Amino acid sequence: MQLSPSQVIVLATPVFFLLIALEFAWGVHKGRNTYRLNDAINSISLGMLSEISKVLFRLGIYTVVFSSAALWRNDAFWMSPAGWLLALVFYDFCYYWLHRAGHETALFWAAHVVHHQSQEYNLSTALRQTSSGVLFGWIFYLPMALAGVPPLVFGVVALVDLLYQFWVHTEHVPKLGWFDRWFCSPSNHRVHHAVNDEYLDRNYGAILIIWDRMFGSFKEEGTKCVYGTRAPLNSWDPLWSNAEVYWGLAKDSWHARNWLDKLRVWFKPPGWRPADVAARFPKPAFDLERMERYDPPMTSAVAWFGGIQFVVLLQGVAVFLWHVDQMALSQAAVWLAALTAGLWAIGAVMQGRITMLEAVLIEVAALATATAAAGLIDLYRVFKPLAMVLAIAFVWRRGSSSPRFKGLLIAGLAFSLVGDVLLMLPGLFIPGLVAFLLAHLCYIALFRQDAPWFASKPALAATLAAAGAMYAFLFPSLNAVLQVAVACYAVVIALMAAQAIGRATVLRDGASLGVAIGAVFFMLSDSLLAINKFAMPLPLAQFWVLATYYTAQVLIARHAQPGTPVSAGPAPLAQPLEPSASRTA
Repeated sequence: MQLSPSQVIVLATPVFFLLIALEFAWGVHKGRNTYRLNDAINSISLGMLSEISKVLFRLGIYTVVFSSAALWRNDAFWMSPAGWLLALVFYDFCYYWLHRAGHETALFWAAHVVHHQSQEYNLSTALRQTSSGVLFGWIFYLPMALAGVPPLVFGVVALVDLLYQFWVHTEHVPKLGWFDRWFCSPSNHRVHHAVNDEYLDRNYGAILIIWDRMFGSFKEEGTKCVYGTRAPLNSWDPLWSNAEVYWGLAKDSWHARNWLDKLRVWFKPPGWRPADVAARFPKPAFDLERMERYDPPMTSAVAWFGGIQFVVLLQGVAVFLWHVDQMALSQAAVWLAALTAGLWAIGAVMQGRITMLEAVLIEVAALATATAAAGLIDLYRVFKPLAMVLAIAFVWRRGSSSPRFKGLLIAGLAFSLVGDVLLMLPGLFIPGLVAFLLAHLCYIALFRQDAPWFASKPALAATLAAAGAMYAFLFPSLNAVLQVAVACYAVVIALMAAQAIGRATVLRDGASLGVAIGAVFFMLSDSLLAINKFAMPLPLAQFWVLATYYTAQVLIARHAQPGTPVSAGPAPLAQPLEPSASRTA
């Protein structure tokens, strides 16, 4: 039986956790515990996300280059003991330059930064890996493909090189004498993770440290290391962890006035900024003495919840990785999205951004979406109504200064629940449509509580125009009854979205903007549902319909709250939203 790299990772996972447990126990015994639950969960979650996201890059550029452009083909040599050893050293050499580029070029740092964001240094940090490194990292391994190293050999030595690096992420192993002079060791790698001035951008070697000695990047450990990055992440969000630096580079590139500077931003060393951008958008200088540990408070209930949710998701990731090579890409992408939503929800709970009930709502919504797309109908019929029950429970438990406001919101969610159930049953499309029409009428009345009717006339015109265009597209496919029913529904949902957008222009806050975005997603979801049902089949229709639907419902349930009108006229929408999770119909 030949194991895939993903299956090897699954089999290695119990070993990783055993060693993590031993390190934790040793640290507690010695009075030098280097673990925090939230940090460790975040680091391992990023490792899980890194592994599952590889499903999107199955077609290896390395294999293509090897097959079409290898300069020397001698598979027998590379499969010999000498060939395996040479390939490992070759890979380690290429990795050194990739790793060095990851610290000296902003574009590569944007991917590699994920591994350095933890302010702790322990074995869980070793599992903290990027999900975007595969986008450009392959460039550094092309010499191996051109040299004719077979993809199988390349894959194995890459895995060996990666697994070796696990054990060096610890503070409990001291200097190792002669070993430190030749190999990457805990002492050498502690230096690499430190932000101290004397340690910055040193010791890139993965297995061999001789590359650093040869190319002038070696530094021996001396003063105590301080870990993290010079621009702290300050978040347990695994998606933001991967996107943070890319977003910063994109903003600096956008703001730069010089066109060459717009390009230089991506290829200069990390931290470089055009002079005009630095002047207009200054950032504080790094001060080691003022670094603060990011550690938002967690109740014991949140800690237990996060731990249990993490263990459950870990099992889901293991099952996914074991079977992913036999899945169609579309199905693998669906489960990738569901698992990612779960990982995001755990981080958001530990950070205090959402409640535990909201996290379960997001996870159940993700499962409803995935099971529908995967054709697991029995599970889908459980998760779909359960998601809306949880949304109603969330709103019910949340306090409100206006019982009428809360009642209308719960009514809208309840009618949506009825519509969900009816749409799952054969022959009940029209009753389901009526239920959702009543839900939208409740939402319209809800959004009218603290804002005038249709405060944004451009939004009203745009939503009605969009609804009209969709109806015209669907009209030839509808029978006489559906022509009337769909026309009524299209007008009502357009009015609901227009009222939500107009409300946001009046209230001008993040909550009302979230509701407006949710209303737009509702329109999108219903449009996808109608196109797929009446006009033409859409690829992964159930996934897109449900993902947009649950995004809409979560945003509305979470952000709909009584506001205080500040203006009767339209205003620009500028408040950011917290990310939420994803609907099916």
